Amino acid sequence: MKIGIVGGTGDIGEGIAMRLSPNHDVVIGSREEEKAVESSDVCYATVTKLGLPCSVSGYSNQDAIDRSDIVILAIPFRHVEPTLASLHGFENKLVISPVNPMEKRDFFVYTPPPEGSAALLIKRLLPQETRLCSAFNTVAANKWKALNETLDLAVPVCGDDSLSKATVLDLVRSIPGVKAYDAGPLAVSSMVECLTPLLLNIARFNKMKDVGVQFR
Repeated sequence: MKIGIVGGTGDIGEGIAMRLSPNHDVVIGSREEEKAVESSDVCYATVTKLGLPCSVSGYSNQDAIDRSDIVILAIPFRHVEPTLASLHGFENKLVISPVNPMEKRDFFVYTPPPEGSAALLIKRLLPQETRLCSAFNTVAANKWKALNETLDLAVPVCGDDSLSKATVLDLVRSIPGVKAYDAGPLAVSSMVECLTPLLLNIARFNKMKDVGVQFR
């Protein structure tokens, strides 16, 4: 599959690119194409150093959309609306939201928009023909980028279209050590998104690192 990552030069986007590029064609996108090229070079060097195949390239965010079948929005919540307003071509694309609306106060707090979740806000902002799922919300960037570590993580996937959700479940399962679970319709995304501030609070107050979830 051809995967475009909008905001792919951030820690989350770069980490996901490293995990997906051995099995898929990944296009890292950025507002500044030079940064995307630099990030793709780092990704390629890191992955191939481990003896793994790697298919990755760097372009603008718009090119990442145009060149891909699946688009991952690896952008902070505060940048969702201005970023999506500057881009086009989402019609008939499968879009994945790993976006978590939250704030760091004395502790991490879930701060959803009036729509109820970042995913539902994104659904409102994207064209009606877009197929939207949420996934990758609960995995720390450091876990994605630690390629020498064997992952043992769960990723809940939400979506209203069963075929699109099945595609995302298969995409998640293509990453060794990661289990994907159907968490229900897009309306459930708020329950998944609020896990991230919870995990960060657990890590902080228990002096742990990169806490994740698993279902057994």
